[in-house]
Amino acid sequence: MFKKIRKVVFISTFILFCGFLQAQEEGKVIDQVVAVVGGNIILESEIEAQYIQYRMQEGVSGSATTIKCSLFENMLYQKLLLNQAELDSVEVSDAMVESEMDRRLRHYISLIGSLEKFEEFYQKSVLEFKDELREQVKEMMLVESVQQTITSEINITPSEVKSFFKDVPKDSIPFINSEVEIAQIVKLPPINKEEEERVKNKLQELKFRVLNGENFATLAILYSEDPGSAKDGGELGMFGRGEMFPQFEAAAFSLKENEVSDVVETEAGFHILEMIERRGEYVNVRHILLRPKVSPMDLARAKVELDSIASFIEAEEYSFEEAVVKFSDDPSKNNGGLLLNPFTGTSFFESDQLDPKVFFVIDKLEIGEISAPVQFQTEDGKDAYRILYLRKRTDPHKANLKQDYDKIQEWALEQKKMDVVNEWITDKAANTYVKIIDKFNDCDFTNSWGNYN
Repeated sequence: MFKKIRKVVFISTFILFCGFLQAQEEGKVIDQVVAVVGGNIILESEIEAQYIQYRMQEGVSGSATTIKCSLFENMLYQKLLLNQAELDSVEVSDAMVESEMDRRLRHYISLIGSLEKFEEFYQKSVLEFKDELREQVKEMMLVESVQQTITSEINITPSEVKSFFKDVPKDSIPFINSEVEIAQIVKLPPINKEEEERVKNKLQELKFRVLNGENFATLAILYSEDPGSAKDGGELGMFGRGEMFPQFEAAAFSLKENEVSDVVETEAGFHILEMIERRGEYVNVRHILLRPKVSPMDLARAKVELDSIASFIEAEEYSFEEAVVKFSDDPSKNNGGLLLNPFTGTSFFESDQLDPKVFFVIDKLEIGEISAPVQFQTEDGKDAYRILYLRKRTDPHKANLKQDYDKIQEWALEQKKMDVVNEWITDKAANTYVKIIDKFNDCDFTNSWGNYN
């Protein structure tokens, strides 16, 4: 049952997109048409390109024939969606296509490492890639638009969740590792104005030294507090719009070659920038980052304040949830102070998904207990204190409705969506011209695809 749920007909646009890039890089074109869906064709080269990309992923298993048949069926579904988009006159604007291309290219460039490495690997400029990929990205966006309409209004009732779980064979019920749910109250000590002025004056001094002949990269190595770029002389590599803080981007894109900016403030701290190169809508700059420091006295005050808050909670003057709303300085106060697991998007963590410092504190707490104030750094590098609250802890167990209702609800909803998708495919394929060459007659497709037999 659970394996069936995961035999999803959707193919990620990442694989579709990368498959196209891989086909170009390989330089192999097998121009045999293997299927026609409405007015859209599928080439054997497209299947081969996606197969190469699929094999590059970790943990992949299965025979070449099985994988290619599965990829092929996903492509049939994509073409069926595209045909429906054409019938429904679905439109995406040129501006939306350009924005989506830029977003995806930024992601793929970051995976390869830099714009230069990306262009070197594929022997094409980004602008050439955009020209070649524009139509493919537009098709993907049309497909996604139709795909969303099929399942967007599907929901699931508690009785359906119970029925779904009841039908799962006992030996197929998954095992759930021990998990914890944690909340926090954060106190951010204020940065005093004198410290901000000290940092800005230091950056002005460094700018003056650059203008008087000293090397910006050397000063970045010596003084910058950005660990990711300091060792490279502050150089960030090529980036486009939408990747950095807005204030940082505004300064970067306004500079001329070798020009040094005034002091720029962002959420990360204060910067000065030096333009290295601009290429179209991409720039490469160096920067020096300095962060104002919290004074030891203000940091100590935050700890004392959290001690008092903990006392209020223990004396039951406030519940933890009430104290979060009243006292916490972190955005998590809007959802009860819950920490969110970046791997799952939920509030539950397995032990190996926790920051070791958090695990060390939480491991000693009983359910419903709060920790002493612990010092930490926020995601943007600010010194702060927090108290942690162990809201829930589960023992390792087989999934059950009492402990794991949310997970089972998600699985049941996924299954219901797949059932709706399969019904949609059956209906649309029966009323759409679909022709598949004999070579794929032996594929064990999940759905019926018209007249391929």
